Amino acid sequence: MTDSIGRPGKIIAIHLSYASRAQQRGRRPAAPSYFFKAASSVAASGGTVERPAGTELLAFEGEIALVIGAPARHVSLEDAWSHVASVTAANDLGLYDLRANDKGSNVRSKGGDGYTPLGPRLIDAQSIDPNDIRVRTWVNGTLRQDDSSSGLIFPLAQFVADLSQHFTLETGDVILAGTPAGSSVIVPGDVIEVEVDAPNAPGSPTSGRLITTVTQGSIPFDETLGSLPAVDDTQRTEAWGSAEEAGLTPAAPSGLSAELRAKLEKAPTAGLSAQLRKRGHHQCFIDGVAANIPGTKIVGTARTLRFIPARPDLFASHGGGYNAQKRLFDAVCEGEVIVIEARGDATTGTLGDILALRATARGAAGVVTDGGVRDFDEVVRIGLPVFSQGAHPSVLGRKHVPWELDVTIGCGGAAVQPGDVIVGDGDGVVVIPPSLAEEVVDATLAQEDEDAWIATQVEAGHPVDGLFPMNAEWRAKYEASRA
Repeated sequence: MTDSIGRPGKIIAIHLSYASRAQQRGRRPAAPSYFFKAASSVAASGGTVERPAGTELLAFEGEIALVIGAPARHVSLEDAWSHVASVTAANDLGLYDLRANDKGSNVRSKGGDGYTPLGPRLIDAQSIDPNDIRVRTWVNGTLRQDDSSSGLIFPLAQFVADLSQHFTLETGDVILAGTPAGSSVIVPGDVIEVEVDAPNAPGSPTSGRLITTVTQGSIPFDETLGSLPAVDDTQRTEAWGSAEEAGLTPAAPSGLSAELRAKLEKAPTAGLSAQLRKRGHHQCFIDGVAANIPGTKIVGTARTLRFIPARPDLFASHGGGYNAQKRLFDAVCEGEVIVIEARGDATTGTLGDILALRATARGAAGVVTDGGVRDFDEVVRIGLPVFSQGAHPSVLGRKHVPWELDVTIGCGGAAVQPGDVIVGDGDGVVVIPPSLAEEVVDATLAQEDEDAWIATQVEAGHPVDGLFPMNAEWRAKYEASRA
């Protein structure tokens, strides 16, 4: 081990890298993604970090830091670890109040002075197993994070090899390997300690405790110079780690009372559709879709997404970045059903495993799409109920542009508005106007009781003529049985 930590030329950090953090966030990346941090954000152990005036969501992230030794350019995965000279502890501090306007670059939200404490000591990287490095974080003496490099989605060497494809990693550059679950908000007066060690290596080398104390800033941001700090409950939930930790009451299942939801859970779509037809609703079916998980029943209120036909210029303006599809899957609430207008085209995927993870984490009741689903088997494994036209491996952009959300759409021949009641089972999916939901479900359940009584009579040997539907004589017998 050595105590010499110089100022790096580059600091490269990973957005999401631990399986535990991915599970917490409800999304698992297919490949690493990165952002730069300013060299001026580096701080030593024993220092302070300021929470700026007018902000509330400063969060800690204990991480393993890799310090590059020999320069690396186009190195192989097998050779990459030999270019890492040292390993130490890092605290990748970030201010969620400034995150939204940075759109993933994290320039301001993670670039502040003192936002990258490193140290206090370096561990010789070549003396330890890169798959057996532990990282732990304490806040005011309480252990908040405890994970190891074995919990990474991508091995540490992959970060080095991948980044070396794009630019030269120079001696002294630092790679921050991402944080595990447990990151949360800290306030002035809190003391954060991060330690990286290799407890199973000879001598159990350690970085020692990297100590940082939070202070309160007094200089406000100047509103004439740029966008100001802003937070909402989504940012609070992500910063704290959960709605409960943030002191927020988890949203109740949207749009439906517990009593109405319970009745809809009992009502079959066949019965609901019959009652809707009696009331003049003949286009209440979302045609051509079937459940990905046999026996699935979904009940919820609609959140809608509309795709339009693919066109290069429109996909360039609406398809990339934080598009309507991503915004909806990030915004769906517990008990809601995402309904997608894909123009009835089964030859393209309209969601995949990452979005399915996000919908599951948000508590969505399910998804209905009149298009296809990619990563079909993985979506089934995740357990998200999806009614679709089946599997298709294509990615977004082949046939569709995600255009807008929470508007009136047409899905499988049915008009669907945000807030409509969606019920799906083995017979299909029906759409119920909210104003009719109570009336329709009560009539459906009454009819189900009647049909069950008729079935017992048929099983007893009675002919269906006059019984189904019941004539006056059978009706009198039925009423007498109920009395």
